[in-house]
Amino acid sequence: MMALSLSRFPSIYFIKSTPTNFSIKMSSLTTSLSISPKATNKKLPILLFDVMDTIVRDPFYHHIPNFFRMSMKELLDSKHPTAWIEFEKGLIDEMELTRKFFKDGRYFDIEGLKNCVQEGYSYIDGIEELLHDLQKNGYEIHAFTNYPIWYQMIEEKLKLSNYLSWTFCSCVIGKRKPEAEFYLEVQKRLGVEPANCVFIDDRLKNVEAAMEAGFSGIHFKNAETLGKELSLLGINLLKDE
Repeated sequence: MMALSLSRFPSIYFIKSTPTNFSIKMSSLTTSLSISPKATNKKLPILLFDVMDTIVRDPFYHHIPNFFRMSMKELLDSKHPTAWIEFEKGLIDEMELTRKFFKDGRYFDIEGLKNCVQEGYSYIDGIEELLHDLQKNGYEIHAFTNYPIWYQMIEEKLKLSNYLSWTFCSCVIGKRKPEAEFYLEVQKRLGVEPANCVFIDDRLKNVEAAMEAGFSGIHFKNAETLGKELSLLGINLLKDE
């Protein structure tokens, strides 16, 4: 087992072994998240959720290769290296994505791809119930996601806005995780110290970048483990009676 000690956050230690065994252990100095004394009327901490493969299954790995009748390797080898990133940052629109998606400029049915992607959206097991519990307990929850304008298709199908605000989408802000400027923009817009926020993401590099920016972070594995980790941080998950 390898322990990753995060010295900037002495109250939280991440213990990582296998993909199914991931937990947070609190130090002996505290049993809850350390909240900055800066005055605020918000209920703290504020929760910042990645979306793809944290709340919603990402169709990229199965549905999109199947749509193009390619293996994942074939798709990665043939797609343009930056087109999707530019789309996620709002630098190009769907028409330009259609022109640039493949290196050789081949035509494809963009509407068919969108329908395929939307069909693939579904909640990660157990996460909708966890979001419901957090929302019922009055926590402020924001999406903090790298995704293009197609986040609107996720909303149309799954209604994430029942639980969170689509506040920090890369296509709107023009920045992507793990760029430090994206985390700084989040802090600025929320108007609280980053220590008063908990960031949850399935990609460890994004969590590490958040912690470098002063946020508390949880590397998402599954909803059950996340619930336990949030409880260890003193975040109330009492269910409706």
